[in-house]
Amino acid sequence: MIRKERAILALEDGTVYRGYAFGHRGETVGEVVFNTSMTGYQEIMTDPSYNGQIVTITYPHVGNYGVAIYDMESNKPYVRGFIGREFSGEYSNHRAQQSLEAFMQQYGVVSIQGIDTRALVRRLRTGGVVKGVIAHRSFTHPEDPYGEFTPAEEAVYVGRALGHQDIDGHDMTKEVTTALPYAFPTLRHGKRVVLMDFGIKHTIIERLAEVGIEPIVVPAHTTPAQIMALQPHGLFLSNGPGDPAPLEYAHKTAWELMGLLPTFGICLGHQILGLAAGGKTFKMKFGHRGGNQPVKNLLTGNVEITSQNHGYAVDIDSIPNGAFVPTHVNLNDGTLEGMAHSRYPVFSVQYHPEASPGPHDSRYLFDRFIEEIDAFDGGNGTPIVKASAGRLGV
Repeated sequence: MIRKERAILALEDGTVYRGYAFGHRGETVGEVVFNTSMTGYQEIMTDPSYNGQIVTITYPHVGNYGVAIYDMESNKPYVRGFIGREFSGEYSNHRAQQSLEAFMQQYGVVSIQGIDTRALVRRLRTGGVVKGVIAHRSFTHPEDPYGEFTPAEEAVYVGRALGHQDIDGHDMTKEVTTALPYAFPTLRHGKRVVLMDFGIKHTIIERLAEVGIEPIVVPAHTTPAQIMALQPHGLFLSNGPGDPAPLEYAHKTAWELMGLLPTFGICLGHQILGLAAGGKTFKMKFGHRGGNQPVKNLLTGNVEITSQNHGYAVDIDSIPNGAFVPTHVNLNDGTLEGMAHSRYPVFSVQYHPEASPGPHDSRYLFDRFIEEIDAFDGGNGTPIVKASAGRLGV
C-alpha cells in the first residue's frame, strides 16, 4: 500500500475536507470557487482572472495530458490553489514538456486531491463561494507527513480562512497588470488598438492580432490622455480578477473615452463599462466558471456555448437613460451576458470569446470589433452616432 502525504481544505464556515497533498508542499488561502471545464487546466491556472482564488475542478481526473508551454495564458499561474478529485502523476501528450505536479512545484501552486469534489461543489452552489485554506501535513509536520491533522489544528486553519481578506472591495488588478506598455508583434500592419490590461490573457491578444489589429497593451492605470496620445483606432478593455467596483480610475477612463473610440470590453472590462455608464454590479452566489455556459444572442436568437470566469455581474436596469441595451443573456440564470451602447460603437460581453479553453462559438465578436473600427468615421474628433447593438449578429 502506497502511503500518501495528508492535506486538508478548511473552509471559513467550519467545514473541513481531508485529502492528500499534491503540487508544491505548503499552505495557501483564498476564495474557493469551482470550474466545470473538462479540459484546459493549464489555461485556467494561468488565467490572471483567478488571482486570489482557489479553484476546484469538477472533472474527476485531471493532468493526464501534462503541461505545454504553448498553452500558457500568462507568464505564471495566478490561482492561489488547486483542488481535484484525482490528479494524474503521469501524462501522455507529444506537445507536453512536464507533468502537472512538476509544473505546480515549479511555480509554487499548493494543491489537494482525494476529496469529494461533488460534495464541495454542492456546498458552494448552495451556500455560495467561501474563503478556504489548503494545508499540507508535510509542510507543518515534516517529521510525520502521513499523520492526521488534529481537531485543534483544523480549527486554526478554519480561523485563518475566516480572517482572510475578502475579494469584495479590493482592487486586485494592480497585482496582475503589466508594469509597462508593450506592443504585440504582428506580421501585418492593421488598426492600432489600445488594450487596457486588467489581467489580460495571451490568447485574447493573439485573436485580436488575427483579425487585423495591432495591439498595444497598457497598464490598468493608463489615463485617457495617454491612451489618445497613442493615436489608436480602438479601445479594448480586458478581463481581470476580483470586484470591479473599486476600480474607479478605470471607470473614469472608460467614461471619458466612451464615444471617442470604438470599444470592446470582455469580462471585467464589460463590468467596467457598466459602472462607467452609471450602473451597478453585484456579486453572484457562485459565479460562472467553465467552458459550457449557454448564452442567447438576443439579436439573432442563436445560442452560443461560451467560456466564462466571473463572480460579478452587471445590473442592466441600473444603467441610467437606457445608455446600454442588452444583447446577450445567460440561459441558466437570466443574468446579463452582453450589452451595446444605444448610440456609440461600444459593446461588451461577460464571457471570454477567445475560448481558451472552451468552444469557439463566440469568436465572431472579434470580427465585429474590427468592423466597428472600420466603420467608425470619427477621426476628426466628432464621434459618429450609431448603435452598435444591431451589428452584433452572426
